[in-house]
Amino acid sequence: MISLGVGLSAACGFRVFIPPFIFSLAAKADFAGIDLSDGDFAWLESTPSLIVLGLATVVEIAAYYVPWLDNALDSISTPAAVGAGILLTGASLDGADPLLQWALAVIAGGGVAGGIQLSTVATRAASAFFTGGIANPVVSTVEAGACLLCVILAILLPIIALLFVIGLLISSVMLWRNVAAKRSESKAKKAEQAADELGNYTTLHGPKP
Repeated sequence: MISLGVGLSAACGFRVFIPPFIFSLAAKADFAGIDLSDGDFAWLESTPSLIVLGLATVVEIAAYYVPWLDNALDSISTPAAVGAGILLTGASLDGADPLLQWALAVIAGGGVAGGIQLSTVATRAASAFFTGGIANPVVSTVEAGACLLCVILAILLPIIALLFVIGLLISSVMLWRNVAAKRSESKAKKAEQAADELGNYTTLHGPKP
């Protein structure tokens, strides 16, 4: 079940509430062998939990289409994604040895969710930086789609989901490097332009007073 937990945790890196909502629905329907009724996480499949998670999912999806609010949400979503990743991995390992359960939940679940979330932050920051936020709705749509894909794979094809998550993490590292390199290049160009302008001014008018 660790593959299920890791896949769901990766999905939390894209959206915080979609994975627990769908996971709760699957548990409520006893779908794909997911049964939380006899464990510590039975509350996840309760009707009040489903209502709250459903409403939170709708609000979260809509909020990421509001200009600039999507960037502001990142400061809240990052720790929330880590917490959701830990929760879902712990729930997927319900019944296992508690030490192993929560060690894997924190390291694998929280780590994967945090890593993916940071990549979405980098992507949205790059979009805002290079397009003025015009492309952010497209980024939000892709993120929501990737979240759904992760959840579906985690529930139906956990091993495939694990391989998919590994690919996502590798892509995240490459993305961070590319964004950092482009930002450094952009700052260097701006500094060079400022130096050229100062040099031209000095040539024509002498040193600035």
